[in-house]
Amino acid sequence: MAVPPVMAEGAAAAALRTVLQRVRQAAERSGRRAEGVRVVAVGKTKPVSLVRGLYDAGHRCFGENYVQEIMEKAPQLPLDIEWHFIGHLQSNKVKPLLAAVPNLDMVESLDSEKIANHLDRAVASLGRKPLKVLVQVNTSGEESKSGVEPAACVELAKHVKLGCSNLIFSGLMTIGMPDYTSTPENFRMLSNCRNDVCKALGVPEEQFELSMGMSGDFEQAIEMGSTNVRIGSTIFGPREYPKKNQSQ
Repeated sequence: MAVPPVMAEGAAAAALRTVLQRVRQAAERSGRRAEGVRVVAVGKTKPVSLVRGLYDAGHRCFGENYVQEIMEKAPQLPLDIEWHFIGHLQSNKVKPLLAAVPNLDMVESLDSEKIANHLDRAVASLGRKPLKVLVQVNTSGEESKSGVEPAACVELAKHVKLGCSNLIFSGLMTIGMPDYTSTPENFRMLSNCRNDVCKALGVPEEQFELSMGMSGDFEQAIEMGSTNVRIGSTIFGPREYPKKNQSQ
């Protein structure tokens, strides 16, 4: 029997409260303040009603993986939501995304100078405020994952910071291994990349974001320095994919 929508929304709000408590505890274990860790609730494949339920419960930061999905959801929801785009972004989708989601706060998945240039031009042409971006680093070396190689992150970060006046370079992001076996190694590599970028650009580490950690490893990520965790299924429940995959 399907779960009634009201029950589902209540369950998601309860799950979010549990996640926030776990975030606080992980931050305390690492000697940090919980306020320094942002929780992005990722509603991938979930209906607008569930996102709205969490908004009504007080949460304001949400993320999506697919351009089409965020473009459909965002106009149906309040403008004070801070949207994060965390999926692979194609150049022909940049301007439609920014035009459809005026409250897009951050693109976490910047992986090339080409996309940086498209974002920079689109922000300027739309007359919107500068957009925060994170450079995605492929710390696991998997061909199926987007992101620059660790050795290339400094050059891309430098390009954004020095060559894209309409973008705000805010830090780095990574996606760990799906089985979590190499999670500590992936997170350590991203931390090392942060050190390299901070040194090259003269950016203080305390002003630098590290987006790492998802449902299965966010506590460990926080203990290893993450300032931004992306939580989907632990809050919303298992993803419900349609028969045909959504387009990017």
